[in-house]
Amino acid sequence: MTMIWKTHSEEETKEFAKRLGRLLTAGDVLTLEGGLGAGKTTFTKGLAQGLGVKRTVNSPTFTIIKEYMGRLPFYHMDVYRLEESDEDLGFEEFFHSEGVTVVEWSQFIEDYLPEERLDIVITQVSETSRTISVTPRSPHFEQVCKELDS
Repeated sequence: MTMIWKTHSEEETKEFAKRLGRLLTAGDVLTLEGGLGAGKTTFTKGLAQGLGVKRTVNSPTFTIIKEYMGRLPFYHMDVYRLEESDEDLGFEEFFHSEGVTVVEWSQFIEDYLPEERLDIVITQVSETSRTISVTPRSPHFEQVCKELDS
């Protein structure tokens, strides 16, 4: 059951993600896909705001994992550089923690991902518009999506 939302500005994308962040709980894992310029970092900034993170959030491209504190720990992973690697950086510790984890380019670590997760794809429609496709992979995330839609 994939749900689709449309946003028409960077601020709308960030606000959508902020609402989602408020609904997340400890141990939640989200995958985040989209081409360059699709809005993954904007989305992640909104998600962090919804989790109460006060620090500036930016892409962890060169560090792979960044950690932030809010009402829950927030782990932001960009695993693009692991495309040709079998390296396990302790992903399970993050996925089964008391925090919320967002994984960009998750297809490169598919074998490590938990089955219960929320898959998000952002597609750039125009300079300002985005389509956000959300696929819940557990009853918990189905409920999150229902609350997000109300």
